[in-house]
Amino acid sequence: MKENIEFKQIRDFEGVISGTLLFIKQNIKALLKTFFSLCGVFILGGVLSSVFMQWHILDSSSGYAYGGSTLSNIFGWRYWFATLFSILNYTAMCVSILSFISLYIAKGNVAPTVEEVWSYFKYYFFRVFWSGFLIYILWIICTVLCLIPGIYVTPAFSIFFAVMVLENADFGNAFSRSFALVKQNWWLTFATLLVIGIITAVCMSVVYAPSYILMMVSTFSGSDLQLLKGYHVFTSISIYIAQVFAIIPLVAIAFIYFSLAERKESQGLMERIEEFGNTQASVVHPDEDY
Repeated sequence: MKENIEFKQIRDFEGVISGTLLFIKQNIKALLKTFFSLCGVFILGGVLSSVFMQWHILDSSSGYAYGGSTLSNIFGWRYWFATLFSILNYTAMCVSILSFISLYIAKGNVAPTVEEVWSYFKYYFFRVFWSGFLIYILWIICTVLCLIPGIYVTPAFSIFFAVMVLENADFGNAFSRSFALVKQNWWLTFATLLVIGIITAVCMSVVYAPSYILMMVSTFSGSDLQLLKGYHVFTSISIYIAQVFAIIPLVAIAFIYFSLAERKESQGLMERIEEFGNTQASVVHPDEDY
């Protein structure tokens, strides 16, 4: 029998990582179906816009024997279109995975359907999208003013979207709540995020590896224009396909959020105490638990 995944409990460094990997392992099919169903259009748009942008820059560069491409060629409408799809894709990933987890908990640790996640997705998408702009601007300001403030706010900003979706909080409440939860556990949160980030980067590098090989081949072959275009296509596809590994940090962030909330309020513990001895509680397990 599979181990029942309980989000609402205090977890240490190892507990967050092991819980994340176990949750993904048990729900991998449902997670991937949700991910590609709700993020697929943004992934496709991101690949196409990135390819067209790279091709335009490459063609523009080949047309300048001495001067190279101008800033207008690099930062034209294709660049901003690719940037927009990148932001939309990241927003879709955050909302889809966090909504999946929210419904998983609400259904008694049962994986939700894509249709159920979609009902949450369309409600939170634009809230997270516009809030993301503000958070990103604030993070840039903190980092530019001095590197240390940028590092300091990173753990709180990392769980911001989890608070917004899992608590149905508005921007102001999610902002203050994130800092309140991280306040007494900054080092633990930062260290966990760092390790999860390294794990994710290693997984993504496996997907990126063929594109690096192709880049070396194109370099030693004299950088033929058509070969370079093929390289950009392959690289863009690899980058967006590798983003499926973003499921790892998003699930980990949910575990971190609930662990921090338990340390502060013990809501999950109180719920289990209230349910203890409840003879009406269902003891039927879902089929996939066996």
